[in-house]
Amino acid sequence: MTAHLRMNAVYWGLTALCVMNHKDALDREDMISYVMSCWDDEAGAFGAHPDHDAHLLSTLSAIQILMMQDALDRLDIPRVVKYILSLQQPSGVFAGDAFGEIDARFLYCAVNALSLLGHLHELDVEKTVGYIRQCRNFDGGFGARAGAESHAAMVFVCVAALAILDRLDEVDQDTLGWWLAERQLPNGGLNGRPEKLEDVCYSFWVLSAMAILNKIPWINAEKLTEFILSAQDLEGGGIADRPGDQPDVFHTNFGVAGLSLLGYPGLEDLDPVYCMPARLIESKGLRKGWKALPRKVLV
Repeated sequence: MTAHLRMNAVYWGLTALCVMNHKDALDREDMISYVMSCWDDEAGAFGAHPDHDAHLLSTLSAIQILMMQDALDRLDIPRVVKYILSLQQPSGVFAGDAFGEIDARFLYCAVNALSLLGHLHELDVEKTVGYIRQCRNFDGGFGARAGAESHAAMVFVCVAALAILDRLDEVDQDTLGWWLAERQLPNGGLNGRPEKLEDVCYSFWVLSAMAILNKIPWINAEKLTEFILSAQDLEGGGIADRPGDQPDVFHTNFGVAGLSLLGYPGLEDLDPVYCMPARLIESKGLRKGWKALPRKVLV
């Protein structure tokens, strides 16, 4: 039942380990071997699991993994770039795969991947930005597609894509900043939209957008830190969606990512635009003007 998430799960686990300074906890060659076993040679991209069809989401995760493992030389970059560009629709949005599902998540995957591969110049930027503009709502947020309600995860993908494209002028930054700040609930956790429960994963989706807009100080960072830490499993390890639930690698990664952006001591900086180690993104000359909270020091 989890095969369709397998490539993403490897990316989530590796990213969390990098931020916690334990990258070597997983075997590098085994990881690269698994990634390459998911190559769909007919499509020229990656599936989520061996023998799965190629998909833009798993292709981005594969690229991120290979870059974090310094193994992009294993990748047929021209074929992957061709695959990604083939998925852009006349409206500017991207389909996730050959079967045609569309929304803003896949647009972000395409922009992120092309940027990491050094081929962003091949993208029709104006058409891409034009679709993001259609997803913008009166409250400053963004939906999954034109006319959809604002959602924190969609805010992240749209704002991060605009940051990569150097088009943050498309964002009503103060209005969106307030909408994001209002996602914090009395227990300190963040939700994805009004009237929903808090969830640790929004510690990244909301905070990343706020970091890109330089507005993390608009929320109570101490209460959010306490909420994330309260969702830990102190016996088995990992972080759940909320206290008392079963931990998983998805929420563990995004909880650790949120703690990094909050300046939690002992963690490496995470780039909120690419959701990868900040030092690596900076070494590639891709860092944008985001701002996290200062790293605290254990006394």
